[in-house]
Amino acid sequence: MLRTIDLRGRTLDPGTLAGLLPRGGTDAGTAQAAVAPLIEDVRLRGAEALLEQADRFDGGRPPALRVPVSEIRAAVDALPSAVRTALEVAIERVRAASRTQLPQPAETRLGTGAVVRQRWQPVQRVGLYVPGGKAVYPSSVVMNVVPAQVAGVRGIVVASPGQRAFGGHVHPVILGAAGLLGVDEVVAMGGAGAIAAFAFGVPQIGLAPVDVVTGPGNVFVAAAKRALAGRIGIDSEAGPTEILVVADAAADPDLVAADLVSQAEHDELAAAVLVTDSAELAAAVDTAVRRRAATTTHAARVEAALTGAQSAVVLVDDLDAAVAVSNGYAPEHLEVQTADPAALVPRLTEAGAVFIGAATPVSLGDYLAGSNHVLPTGGTARFSSGLSVRPFLRSQQVVEYDLDALRESRPHVRVLADAEALPAHGDAVDARFP
Repeated sequence: MLRTIDLRGRTLDPGTLAGLLPRGGTDAGTAQAAVAPLIEDVRLRGAEALLEQADRFDGGRPPALRVPVSEIRAAVDALPSAVRTALEVAIERVRAASRTQLPQPAETRLGTGAVVRQRWQPVQRVGLYVPGGKAVYPSSVVMNVVPAQVAGVRGIVVASPGQRAFGGHVHPVILGAAGLLGVDEVVAMGGAGAIAAFAFGVPQIGLAPVDVVTGPGNVFVAAAKRALAGRIGIDSEAGPTEILVVADAAADPDLVAADLVSQAEHDELAAAVLVTDSAELAAAVDTAVRRRAATTTHAARVEAALTGAQSAVVLVDDLDAAVAVSNGYAPEHLEVQTADPAALVPRLTEAGAVFIGAATPVSLGDYLAGSNHVLPTGGTARFSSGLSVRPFLRSQQVVEYDLDALRESRPHVRVLADAEALPAHGDAVDARFP
């Protein structure tokens, strides 16, 4: 089922690897032309454009774009006991991990009377996107809302597309998760239009623009985030999911197969990649994948993902080559299932999140590990990070010099101002010393 890319005996420098690794043909860049008119339509026509897009792309026109608070509270009360308990455990764990990410204020003294203080301020308002297409993700409510709350954000609005099975309403479990976290501003909108609504606001429903947008979504959501970055802050381009497993002969082929299938059930565009130096393991994993894929609930979706251009078994000469391939791919989720993971993990530097050992499947991170499951995809883990408190915070430097400290710096400012042909800069300092 999984195609094989045999890189044994090949030179695996970054330039060569770029053309050999499995990638899908659709990414945020290729979807830019498709999302541009959707964004512009929402900017110009607001609520009516969102309703029309809900008809075209989501679960039909919602009864109201803005979900009544009473509906959110009713959804909390209606949460099944086991679901509510699982959400509460996830909230507690993600909150604990998020608190450790908070940067601390710092002070630098550059001499008597010369101080630069570093402080962190939360943004005022954020828009958090929760997908709702082929699956429903109350876990993404937790992953988005909790770090924003820990960062100190006061204004939080959640968007999720309406569901056809619920008459265009947002899925009740998503509403319940939002209400459980104290969020009472939820809007029924999805896709690129939702990101545009966050950026421009929708006056007809009292939706004010936001400062930062976070959350995973399909390729069109990722493309809209790219298109609007600059007007809004974004976390990363979290598009169709990816898993890359680095494994050797010591790995259990059935567990590797289970993890590949688990991520393939998200979407036909999901990427599932195994990198191994064992041809025997590769064959055993392929057999196990075929068996699992045929009997899983979303068999057609899984088959499409696993047979797509974005998925493959990559054969390499040794684990050093496996490290090179993994770093070149920069996966969203990286699993290490080898006899000695500790020897590899320090060198596996390019990934959204790393899962070590057979007892740490990606699906644990999707729900309950305490880590965040909103992660960069499409190779953007080379320069982007998973969602944390950081996108919701701004670093500010607070500078305070007294007159004696300024006097000491005065001649250096004068020299640099004159060197840059900006003499008024130097004059502004001189003015303090008549």
